[in-house]
Amino acid sequence: MKEEIIIAGFGGQGVLSMGKILAYSGLMDDKEVTWMPSYGPEQRGGTANVTVILSDEKISSPVLDTYDIVVALNQQSLDKFAPKVKPGGLLLFDTSGIHKVPERDDITIHPIAAMDATLEIGNSKAYNMVVMGALLEAMRYKLPMENVVKGLKKSIPERHHHLLPLNEQAIERGRKLLNKE
Repeated sequence: MKEEIIIAGFGGQGVLSMGKILAYSGLMDDKEVTWMPSYGPEQRGGTANVTVILSDEKISSPVLDTYDIVVALNQQSLDKFAPKVKPGGLLLFDTSGIHKVPERDDITIHPIAAMDATLEIGNSKAYNMVVMGALLEAMRYKLPMENVVKGLKKSIPERHHHLLPLNEQAIERGRKLLNKE
């Protein structure tokens, strides 16, 4: 099985971190993995996206034109990548700031209120982990939470490891968002 994913949004939303955590989690689960970030010179506010491929077999190329899963965190990313979801694929997007939702009947569309959930948690830095939880729940690959935690530990600096429980709570909150539908 192979799952081709792109996560897209503005710099500062944790897009690249989500991709890195997903990639490490896949490695911890003995998957073949590619992680390919793309971003402009701006650290915050510019566009950013990351392509992650998880596979049971060797991956021939990290470059993709279409995806099994698209995660869009803003309107610009939704407009750009929603048409690139493969038929039968999945589109996951945060409803905050979205004014035009794509209409396709050949894919599964999951709008999630990730920003609202983040506000409920009380820490805006957990936003990307709420989205990550929804993504993990939606994926065909069911990565074990213990591997996701290992991926988190590998991805974030040790000085921030005290935030691991908050991140785990945010991931669980994101999983529940997807299950509410």
